[in-house]
Amino acid sequence: MGRWRDGRGRLIVRTDSGAVLGAPVPLEISASYRARTKGLLGRDSLDGAMLLSPASGVHTFGMRIPIDVAYLDRHLTVLAVRTMPPGRLGLPRLRARHVLEAEAGAMTKWGLSAGVRVVVEVDG
Repeated sequence: MGRWRDGRGRLIVRTDSGAVLGAPVPLEISASYRARTKGLLGRDSLDGAMLLSPASGVHTFGMRIPIDVAYLDRHLTVLAVRTMPPGRLGLPRLRARHVLEAEAGAMTKWGLSAGVRVVVEVDG
């Protein structure tokens, strides 16, 4: 895991037994303060997901679309998944170290729910 840099990669969702669920999801990695602060602001859509790291909470002020938010612990296990409409402040999660954002409804399609573990593959 370690520290990531701003960039691109893939998100792989695994079942409890370690089996891969579905196809890898395109991933934008926002690890710098500037990239994390901007997040999805001003966007009308997102192809895949955005990983904010480190992060324990998000807001949707200034966003144009509702989003799914998954809070991840240090082992990349999903602690909770919430759908947030624009203009909301999400409460920080105590054990969260990373946050995934995607268009509302996407995380259900990917099989992301509490207890599921994800893998982040970074493009070279």
